[in-house]
Amino acid sequence: MKPVRPIEFLQGFLRNPLQVASVVPSSRFLARRVRECADVASARVIVELGPGTGAMTGQILDRMPANGHLIAIEINSDFAQLLREEFPDPRLSVFEGSSTRIEDALGEAGEESADLVVSGIPFSTLEDGDGTATLEAAKRVLAPGGRFVAYQFRNHVARYAEPVFGAPETHSGFWNIPPMKIYVWGQSSPAA
Repeated sequence: MKPVRPIEFLQGFLRNPLQVASVVPSSRFLARRVRECADVASARVIVELGPGTGAMTGQILDRMPANGHLIAIEINSDFAQLLREEFPDPRLSVFEGSSTRIEDALGEAGEESADLVVSGIPFSTLEDGDGTATLEAAKRVLAPGGRFVAYQFRNHVARYAEPVFGAPETHSGFWNIPPMKIYVWGQSSPAA
């Protein structure tokens, strides 16, 4: 696993706090817990929303199958370039753009659906409509039995996601600054 570049992460936060929404990257403890809750090892096509400097990206690449494909969607161009440089893994495709464009990112990477969508984007700071549009796109691309997993400081993702995915399964991610909650939805979850 590569370093998570905390200085670059802090600089990204200082330049645009609404996009980054934290002054430090996710801890390796949180990344491991998310990886376990998401069952990364059983997913062939994974979409990561908001990878930042790659704290979660490295954990996913370390545990995903050898024939897996990770599509990282990053809106910050500096972070997108850093991901390409830090992770020259052929299983990684970096798409620079909004989380609402999951279908475009999959298509560009030559994939039609995803087994897993993992999100670290700050739903509390998204523009009106982008949270719901992101979650609806995630639901459309998930294969049967697929999962949507989000790790968040605030509960905004649950409010946006419940009408789309139903009630989440929740897990704690206390070994992080700030402490996070991990939300897990299955594709087969009934709509609320």
